[in-house]
Amino acid sequence: MSVGRSLFAATLAGALAVAVSPASSQTLRYANQGELKSLDPYTLNESTTSAHLGHVYEGLVTRDKDLKIIPALAESWETPEPTRWRFHLRKGVKFHNGDPFTADDVVFSAERVRAKGSNFQSRVPADAKAVKIDDYTVDFVLTSPNPILTALWATWYIMDKKWAEANDAAAPTPAAATTPSYASLHENGTGPFMIDSHQPGVKTVFKANPNWWRKPEHNLKEIIFTPIGNPATRVAALLSGEVDVIEPVPVQDIDRVKASPNATVLTGPELRTIFVGMDQARDELLYSNIKGKNPFKDVRVREAVYRAIDVDLIKNRVMRGLSTPSALMVAPEILPSKDFTRPKFDPDAAKKLLADAGYADGFEVTMDCPNDRYVNDAAICQAIVGMLARINIKVDLLAQPKALYFAKVLKPGGYKTSLFMLGWTPDTLDSQNVLHDIMGCRDDPKDPNRGEANLAGYCSKPFDELADKVLLESDTAKRDLLIKQAFEISMKDWAYIPLHQQALAWGVSKKVKLTQRADNQVLLYWATKQDE
Repeated sequence: MSVGRSLFAATLAGALAVAVSPASSQTLRYANQGELKSLDPYTLNESTTSAHLGHVYEGLVTRDKDLKIIPALAESWETPEPTRWRFHLRKGVKFHNGDPFTADDVVFSAERVRAKGSNFQSRVPADAKAVKIDDYTVDFVLTSPNPILTALWATWYIMDKKWAEANDAAAPTPAAATTPSYASLHENGTGPFMIDSHQPGVKTVFKANPNWWRKPEHNLKEIIFTPIGNPATRVAALLSGEVDVIEPVPVQDIDRVKASPNATVLTGPELRTIFVGMDQARDELLYSNIKGKNPFKDVRVREAVYRAIDVDLIKNRVMRGLSTPSALMVAPEILPSKDFTRPKFDPDAAKKLLADAGYADGFEVTMDCPNDRYVNDAAICQAIVGMLARINIKVDLLAQPKALYFAKVLKPGGYKTSLFMLGWTPDTLDSQNVLHDIMGCRDDPKDPNRGEANLAGYCSKPFDELADKVLLESDTAKRDLLIKQAFEISMKDWAYIPLHQQALAWGVSKKVKLTQRADNQVLLYWATKQDE
């Protein structure tokens, strides 16, 4: 099945830092704008968090430097029948505490990842039954064929059943949890690094795992991660040599970093789509001056908000040219979008639509936005506040660190938002993930994982029927047609407002060689560093 592999190859080509000679073991210091709050691998489905935890945990499969699925804890697999996948597990693998990895851990992890409080419930289909055949063989039995079952599994990390149960961590830790669990403060994976110390939101120290089952491709002794939320401070730390890698580099500082003697910037297109959503599920918005009804349930209001947002202005002024405005909820590398044109920016039409819907004087609403997750996220939201003010929609912007933001707006937090900005990279690198997780109807009794990240509560049964067909269709041409038909439905409904695909911008010391992937996961187990 093709999902634009040739385009991926073109996107990823040349995405390497300045080459350096391999050297002896080193300490690599990494700073990101966001924090690492929880070590529980099922707490937060967010690519930066998954990348952090991907240094210590592993899945049955993983993705290589070109985003191709390759074996990991499962050394091979096959489908003896269309509704049965059989995985042959790697023998001799041990968790960091010395426990052996077996089929019991896979079955346990399949149940835990789908349990209440997990933010990864859609990783393993609700209808899938994990069956232990022997200590190193597990079957996943489905009720219907699923040709892309493993596409989500690179970030479904396997946990140690014995360790979790012994430490009262058999249940996942919700993002909104007010009291940390044992699993949120400790790890026990099988990966290339172990966590030596963890101060949530302050500093995390990773030590190389001397007993890792795979031959390392890094030369690091340890990784020290420190969150630095302030962009200027983050750049200064890179330029002074206090840190070796930062993500992201603010767009206004890219040229300055490139001109420095000791650092450079890795840039390239990202597969993530940044978008705006409106709560169209509740009968009354949680955060608005309109009582007794929900303006966003009216398609005219949703269209008005869409037409009031000037993505070209955001690109030129906020993103300084480093974004690609999008008509779809997926990047063109995932689904070429020549058949789709973004509706015209038209604030006058937006005002008329609001008046026709009965809101000529506008209304007030709160907008939720992270301020340390995406490139210029708070600045984008602030720009949108000004744009909506022109059509008399007064927006109270609540921009918060991602830990607070996600705890509020995600499923375990109760989707507590009325208007929001979010970014999404489909872990499958396939449109079906967006159709199912972001745009599928919530609370589907037949598929409780559908719409898990659908913060807007958009729901269209014809749309879901097409999404289900997409999951089963293996013919690429037929599949792409079904995907296009689904997006046509959502665009007529003004379901979501795609803004753009942001550009990757990683600051890297010239002493470091690092691979950049278009999914924006900074994976330091491929890093090498010169001697100090």
